[in-house]
Amino acid sequence: MQVRSFGIALILLALSLAFVGPFTHSVEAQAAADIQQQIAAHNKQIADLDAEIAAYQKQLDALGNQHQTLATSIKSLDTQRAQLTTKIKSLQQQITALNLELKQLGYQIADKQQSIDLNKRAVAQSLRDIALADNSSVVEQVFSSNNLTDAWAAVDANVTLNQALQGHTAQLVQVKQELSNQQQSVNQTQAKLVTVTTDLGTQKKAVDVTVSQKSQLLAQTKSQESSYQSLIATKKAQQKAFESELTALEGQLKSVGTASIPHVGQGILNWPFSASFAQHCIAISGVLKNNYCVTQYFGNTAFAASGAYNGSGHNGIDIGMPIGTPVQAALSGTVLGTGNTDLAHDAAGNQCYSFGKWVMIKHANGLSTMYGHLSQINVSKGQAVSTGDVLGFSGETGYATGPHLHFGVYASAGVQILTLGQFKGGASPCANASMPVAPLNAYLNPTSYL
Repeated sequence: MQVRSFGIALILLALSLAFVGPFTHSVEAQAAADIQQQIAAHNKQIADLDAEIAAYQKQLDALGNQHQTLATSIKSLDTQRAQLTTKIKSLQQQITALNLELKQLGYQIADKQQSIDLNKRAVAQSLRDIALADNSSVVEQVFSSNNLTDAWAAVDANVTLNQALQGHTAQLVQVKQELSNQQQSVNQTQAKLVTVTTDLGTQKKAVDVTVSQKSQLLAQTKSQESSYQSLIATKKAQQKAFESELTALEGQLKSVGTASIPHVGQGILNWPFSASFAQHCIAISGVLKNNYCVTQYFGNTAFAASGAYNGSGHNGIDIGMPIGTPVQAALSGTVLGTGNTDLAHDAAGNQCYSFGKWVMIKHANGLSTMYGHLSQINVSKGQAVSTGDVLGFSGETGYATGPHLHFGVYASAGVQILTLGQFKGGASPCANASMPVAPLNAYLNPTSYL
């Protein structure tokens, strides 16, 4: 009778094992496979859109190398807007694909949970079957057997049942681990979905910025090339006057002590742009001879030597960016101030051509960073920001003969938010424009901290 009891238990266990497999490849598994085909189709569309975005970028690079005219400026803005619109389409496809991935993972998790439940029931059933068998030990079963064949059968049945239970338990552990991995994938996909959705909102704002910039340019020039060239000439003249007065102010400010200047080090600050823009810079590194889209470095550059900046050198670095490119905080900190020098005019109506729209962030490590020539500002004074937060969008406000970001790094101990009119001699259109100023030795080379 002992052998028969164990035999019945083994038969039930085998039946439970047979039912685990088919259920794990049920409707959920087929649905997950169908969704995978849809995801592949969306990924193909994303790849096609990315190729279109790259083609627009080639057009923008070519336009940037042409002589600056009203026609090229308008065409550049139109191309940027078309590129941004395509980026929005790509992001929308990514959002759809990510939602499909979440749905697919949901089916897979349901499938794994079903396997877990079936394995649990199989183990429980097997344990109940054992309990139904006589409680005598294997040794007792051997000595109570009618012959040696029955004795060995009893031993073999007991060993086989234990092995089957161990197999079921191991399978249960494995399926639980797979379920845990898939749940982690859900969390990662959800986080990516949030990021992509945020990027979508950013790109939509960037489109609005390019539309606004084009309208302003057409209004300023009345669609006349002569007016456009006159505007550029005026910018250069007003910028020269501004730099002269700024240098005079900087010379009157007290120098910063050496102890107040943070030690240099690579990676202390992040580059003020996204990973996708960084890839673009690498792609055109052959043109600019660097991987970061830097069009002018700090200090006595060739442009500075030609007479710009009143001979005091360039106090930051310029990064070539199409209008509407998101500008990111290089490090967490607090917004020390924001401003728009374009709002300042003198009695004759001349405009202040300096930093344009700017943001300054004060960081906890003794550094402050400034972001100039923005087309739009997204933060306000006193606001806390984290590394990578979008502060605004690149542009060509202020003195800029092309869209770029002016990125400056300062020793915080020497930075002040002042107007040129706050010291004797401020008479330019920038006299009433608020902006960051510092003694000359508080302007630091950004590349020493990036």
